[in-house]
This record gives sequence, structure tokens and C-alpha cells, in this order.
Amino acid sequence: MSGEPARPRSGPATRRRSVARLAAVQALYQIDLSGAPPETVIAEFLKHRLGREIDGEQYGEADPTLFADIVRGTIERQADLDRAIGAVLTPDWPLERLETVLRAVLRAGAFELVARPDVPAPVAISEYLDIAHAFFSGKEPGLVNGVLDKLAHRLRPDDGADEKRGGPSAQ
Repeated sequence: MSGEPARPRSGPATRRRSVARLAAVQALYQIDLSGAPPETVIAEFLKHRLGREIDGEQYGEADPTLFADIVRGTIERQADLDRAIGAVLTPDWPLERLETVLRAVLRAGAFELVARPDVPAPVAISEYLDIAHAFFSGKEPGLVNGVLDKLAHRLRPDDGADEKRGGPSAQ
């Protein structure tokens, strides 16, 4: 125990960040499939999806700044992120072989580990593990956990990547 006061594990701000991450993965998926410009997809999500009901499905309120940062940053750094992710995957399962949503989850998670030092590595890993569970019921969440954990050890060796991952935290 570090003696620091415990931060709330949930709340409106935490929920908005979690929704932003999920929406960022969805936007990255859309960009990957359609080839649409990132700014067009970001604008579409901000104007027409986030916080709205579409076809009976309610999109939660999201942190728009975090959402846009993840999407833009992931696209801008995609080649470097892909190399980093590829370096921890097994040779028989290269990144290109993974399903599109799974690639989007890994890229967004890797982006936060690389570019968002304000987000502790265990929080980023836990958030993207939750997103993987939202899309997959097989071995994919375990792959996300393993890949992001290995990346965290390489990129942030002093950031507590070995801590047990629980639910979402204040980040």
C-alpha cells in the first residue's frame, strides 16, 4: 500500500473516459474498414453518435477530448504501434492476421501506453481488456491482456504493469 488515498473506481468522469475508449475503438474499426479520413469519422461520432440513441442503442456520454486524442494519435502513430504490437505477437499470428476489431483494440491500447503517461499502465490494460470482453467471448481478451502487458513492460517498466488488474479506476 502506497499510503495514497484511494481514488474512486467509478463515477461520471471515469465512465466518460471508458465510453471514449470504446468509441475510439469503434471509430478506428470504421476507419480501417472504410478508409474514411479520421477527422470525418471523429466529427461523425461527436455529432451523431456519442450521447445519442441510434437504432434503439444508447451511446453513452464520452470524454470528447480523450476520444479524439486516441483516434488521431493511433492513426498518426499506426506504423510504429503496429511494429511494437508485432514485436510481442508470435510469428504465426502477425497483426495482419488478427480480426479488425481486435487490431483496433490493440492499437488503441498501445497508443495509450506510448503516448498517455497520465494513464497508469494497469488502468489502460484493464480498460482495453474490458473492451475486448465487450466484443469477444473466446481467447481474444486474453490475447489483449498479454500483448498490452508485454508492451507495458517494455514501454513503462516502472509503471506497475504487474499489479493485479481490477475494475476501472479513476483514469
